[in-house]
Amino acid sequence: MIKKVIAAVILIVLLSVAIVQALEKKADTPKESKTSMEENQGLKTGVKAPDFELKTLTGETVKLSDLKGKKVMLNFWATWCPPCKAEMPEMEQFFKEDHKALEILAVNIDPQLDVKGFADQNGITFPILLDDKDEVNAKYHIISIPTTYFIDSKGIIQDKFTGAMPLEAMQQYTQDLK
Repeated sequence: MIKKVIAAVILIVLLSVAIVQALEKKADTPKESKTSMEENQGLKTGVKAPDFELKTLTGETVKLSDLKGKKVMLNFWATWCPPCKAEMPEMEQFFKEDHKALEILAVNIDPQLDVKGFADQNGITFPILLDDKDEVNAKYHIISIPTTYFIDSKGIIQDKFTGAMPLEAMQQYTQDLK
């Protein structure tokens, strides 16, 4: 009986030492760096947009770097997202306006759902890209949807909009792109 009590006391002491050391080690680590804090908020303006290659609903391949020389409105969305659904009609209206030097790309982050059915039901004709491996979503550090990046003709992110975007904002942000 005494052996069991001594073994339990030793085990508790060792566990306590391990916890104290872990807490001290955590306190000694430097504060979160600005870079990792920025990653938690998504990509910032002024940086080169990460390149990617995704398939559209029709099976075509779209590579961002192939669009160099054009302005790009890059939208991240999901079929289950109410704000995403709310902005889709205005994105479609914006797409139908005459934009020769602008590409609209809508990256869907839930391709396992019926994205084509959603697009057909809502009359969406702009390119919808399927991020089936969640790679582009991760590259762009998307933490909230919808999120839209505005990329200039040199491939630099000039602006970012989080939330359902009204038509007027789409027009203004793309007009400001060079």
